[in-house]
Amino acid sequence: MKKIFVSFDFEGLAGVTSWSDVDKKSPDFKRTYAVNQLKALLEGLGNVEVFLVDSHASGDNIPWEITDEFPNVSLVTGGVRKYYMMYGIDATFDAVIFFGYHGAVGTLESNMDHTYSSSSIHNIWINGIHMNEALINAGYAGIFNVPVAMLVGDDKVVAQTKVYLPDAVYVETKRSIGRHSAVMKPRKVLLEEIKSAAERVKSSVREDFKVFKFQSPVELVVEFSDTLRADLVSSMPLVERIDGRKVRLVHEDYAVVFEALLAMTYICAAAKYLV
Repeated sequence: MKKIFVSFDFEGLAGVTSWSDVDKKSPDFKRTYAVNQLKALLEGLGNVEVFLVDSHASGDNIPWEITDEFPNVSLVTGGVRKYYMMYGIDATFDAVIFFGYHGAVGTLESNMDHTYSSSSIHNIWINGIHMNEALINAGYAGIFNVPVAMLVGDDKVVAQTKVYLPDAVYVETKRSIGRHSAVMKPRKVLLEEIKSAAERVKSSVREDFKVFKFQSPVELVVEFSDTLRADLVSSMPLVERIDGRKVRLVHEDYAVVFEALLAMTYICAAAKYLV
């Protein structure tokens, strides 16, 4: 591997169980835990060119200083930006790594379960498959024929994603036992597991991993948390209202579907100002 795209999220990392742990504005913010686990990944990847996309919340969680220790890393920070969690992906990358990912919204005993929006989205299906963020984003990488080589996250996202991406390397950070609880393994053990898995990916070739794609036409169904959010999204082109809280969009090009989903989450952010 020569060039790797890393999409960073926070809720699936070890040492965190509640929203205050992953909120930059909170005194409980666990940035150090995230950085330590991220450094284990980067140590394992060695001198591979890494494009690191901070994709949690406002995208400003990873300190810029990390590039002092790892000068092979380019850091994408801040938001709002196009293709949010997948900004910058293209056909020049050998592989994608999903780091700190979590279970889909509604997953039983899943720590901080959500899919793209914890406040607005109740469920997402693509081509009838219940989605988590890993699968949604893997499909976008698939547009450029870039495979997912590794996923680091809790046991729930690992179990869900393995079904569709069986060739990827997985590191289970914690065993989720409730929305705000999890069983943590010893920190040194986990850091070594992350580093070893990254070394394995580094020594692999692109062809070792399967590219994930959605068959066309692609059908997106989104169930929102309330009817107001469905009202707002119903004004988008191509969107069909199914019932009070659900909308549907069908298109041949998954890139259009992916961007439509992001637009829906941004539109729904306005809901809190309309009540």
